[in-house]
Amino acid sequence: MFEPEQKELQNSIQTICKENDLPAVATTWATIPFHGEWGLSTSFFSMAAEEARSGKKVNVAQRAQEIALLVAEHLVLPPAFGRMEAVRGYLNFYFNTAIFTSKVLQEITQQSDSFGRSTIGGEKVMVEFSQPNTHKSFHVGHLRNVILGDAVCNLLEWAGNDVVRTNYIGDIGLHVIKWLWCYMHHHQDELPAEDKIRWLGDIYAEAARYFDDDPTVEPQVRELFTRWHHGDPEVVALWKKTRQWSLDAFSDVYEMLGVKFDRIYFESEVEHSGIDMVNDLIASGLARDERPENSVIIPLDELLGTREEYRVLVILRSDGTSLYSTKDLSLALKKFAEFDLDRSIYVIDVRQSLYLRQIFKTLEVMGHREMAEKCQHLSYEIVNLPGNVTMASREGTVVLLEDLVREATERAYLIVADKNPELEEAARQEIAKAVALGSIKYTMLSKDNNKIVTFDWERALDFNGQAAPYIQYAYVRAGSILRKADSQTFPIPAEIPQLQPSEIQLIELMTKIPPTIQRAAKELLPMHLASLTYDIAKAFNDFYNQCPVLKAEGAEKGFRLALVSAARQCMQNCLTVLGIIAPEAM
Repeated sequence: MFEPEQKELQNSIQTICKENDLPAVATTWATIPFHGEWGLSTSFFSMAAEEARSGKKVNVAQRAQEIALLVAEHLVLPPAFGRMEAVRGYLNFYFNTAIFTSKVLQEITQQSDSFGRSTIGGEKVMVEFSQPNTHKSFHVGHLRNVILGDAVCNLLEWAGNDVVRTNYIGDIGLHVIKWLWCYMHHHQDELPAEDKIRWLGDIYAEAARYFDDDPTVEPQVRELFTRWHHGDPEVVALWKKTRQWSLDAFSDVYEMLGVKFDRIYFESEVEHSGIDMVNDLIASGLARDERPENSVIIPLDELLGTREEYRVLVILRSDGTSLYSTKDLSLALKKFAEFDLDRSIYVIDVRQSLYLRQIFKTLEVMGHREMAEKCQHLSYEIVNLPGNVTMASREGTVVLLEDLVREATERAYLIVADKNPELEEAARQEIAKAVALGSIKYTMLSKDNNKIVTFDWERALDFNGQAAPYIQYAYVRAGSILRKADSQTFPIPAEIPQLQPSEIQLIELMTKIPPTIQRAAKELLPMHLASLTYDIAKAFNDFYNQCPVLKAEGAEKGFRLALVSAARQCMQNCLTVLGIIAPEAM
């Protein structure tokens, strides 16, 4: 936020050091924790150490303090700073509190819904997430992937990257052929029920039971797969029609969650190119063809001289049909050819860690080392639901996403109705849905990606704890204060009054939004921003309870209204990045 001031200091320090024949060393900066003043700090230990390395006999700590004192003696302090001090090798610069506060509020006001967003230094990054299978239900097991992937895309975009949002849909494979077999034999000409996802999932569970229980079914399914592979018109036509039913159902889910994609890949579009690639790998000697008894494999450990590190990657079944690996390798080549990526991020659960390491290593041994190094696995853990529900679509015991959202909405509706009984019914329903979706998303995003999330209704819908409704309610409260002020603009007064502790805390937290977005994007951890968003909401509520706004007078009232406006904007921006709606009323 204070890059110009920091840059001015840095240039001055470098000039002074050059004039005094001091080593050229990159200047690093840190913020000083607030103790009555805001500030920036830099140290001179690296410079002193460089002198020591050059042959000078110096005590590094002592020399660092000497350099700090030398710089302080020659430096002309920019107007934004009130004072500086050289302490134990550090040079600390303290902002003028009024100027600092005014600048923070001005930047938030001027940048508005772009505050926290960077437009420089980005990469071309593809994020592949969601990856549902057609002809199956869309259940809660898919939810963390979608929410995490969407939030990571938002973070990367706000951090200045050019992001390609990608979905890779499993529209072919044994699971699809099982479903088609079951439909042809037991549901011929049946049309989807109104609840498409449940209907599709029920038929898949039925198909899985037939396949497991009746030994005559598997050969029929394999034969049907062969017909599809060879382009049998009847099978392909039915596959396309039923696939569209799934895609329509998925679109409804994505619209509900507010998730969009720039490019959708299908397994079927890399099926044949993947098999061609396998044949090339066999011809080159990288792959070993053990058919008809066994599969086509790439013995990675054998090729690399490693032991139980990468093991063996199976890339084609013994009957010549494709596997996930067949298509994933082909898809990786297709992605980079289409988009010239700097990075390709795969949002896939932690149980696939070894598999993805195998895929990336296989790309490397195929001669695509640079591409392989640009591929990254963003793993995540499972979500536990109340009652320790185990989800398995083959058994039909899934908790559907729509059911979870429905229950969350019903629970949120009761709370919203109790808190604001004067709301019209349509508004109440809309707000309940925003609160419900926010509560689900925040529960997923506020935890480390690789920690199991245990979903708890009371915590998720807590209006008084670390949960989305608490943050949403703080945002609504800020809006209510501003509406009561009966003004469209809230200018920052020329004279900033003496700040109260709760005002200082709120301002301090708002300045952390830009660096926190950068950190969360770099580490692919939305929890950093989720935590800060809660801290800002809590600080706002503390400020609201301790500092009268509408009853204040003069410059103090003007300043506090400007602070409320800035805090509201900050909460809105943070929620937007997290993919959570900021409602106008609750």
